[in-house]
Amino acid sequence: MKPTLRLVILVSGRGSNFRAISDAINRGELDAEIVAVFSDKKLAPALDIARERNIPAIAINPKDYADRLAFDRVFFAEIAKFDPDLIVCAGYMRIMSGEVVREFSDRMINIHPSLLPKFKGLHTHRLAIEAGEKEHGASVHIVTEDLDGGPVLMQARVPVLPDDTEDTLAERVLQVEHHLLVTCLNEWQKGHFNFDGHKLTYRDSLLKSPLDLSEFE
Repeated sequence: MKPTLRLVILVSGRGSNFRAISDAINRGELDAEIVAVFSDKKLAPALDIARERNIPAIAINPKDYADRLAFDRVFFAEIAKFDPDLIVCAGYMRIMSGEVVREFSDRMINIHPSLLPKFKGLHTHRLAIEAGEKEHGASVHIVTEDLDGGPVLMQARVPVLPDDTEDTLAERVLQVEHHLLVTCLNEWQKGHFNFDGHKLTYRDSLLKSPLDLSEFE
C-alpha cells in the first residue's frame, strides 16, 4: 500500500479547492494529509479555513522582498520544512520564478480553469465565450517554467451554454474542479503518474494522456 500523501496547498483566495481536498480526506475518500497551507495573501479566506481545521496556515507577504526570486526562495524554503510529497497550487495566483519551479517541478501541480492548452493565464471563461467554444473545463497539470504549459494530468469538461456569462460559466467549471482535483490526487497517490522533471509517463497502461475525468466516474 502506498504511504499517505503529504500535501502542502498554495492559495491566494477563498480556498474552495483546498476545502474540497480537506473534505475528501475527512470522508476517507483520499489517503492524504494536508501538512500546511501557504498563501501570498495575509487575509486569504482559505487561511481561516485551515486554522479552523487545525492545519498550519502560513502567509508570507511578497512586498517584504526585493523581487520575485527573493520572495520565492523564502516562501519555498518554508514549504520545504514540511517535507511535502506534493505541492498543490489551488488558486495560487502568483507567477513563480524559474529557479524554484525547476527545484520542485517533479512534485508540484496546478489546477487551471480551461481545457489546456487553450486559454492559458487569466480570464479563461470570458475568452472561452468570446471564442465561441462549445465546451470548456479545467485541467490539472505539472507546474513548469512554461506558464500553464506543463504536462496535463487530467481534465474535466463542461458545456458552454448559449446564455452563459463569464460568472455562470466560472461557477459551472468550479463545480467540476473540486472532483477533478481530488480524483487526480488519488491517481497520484496510487502512483499512476511519474514526472522526472522533463517527461511525464503513466505507470498504468490503461491510462492515456491527458486523462479525462469521465473515465473515473
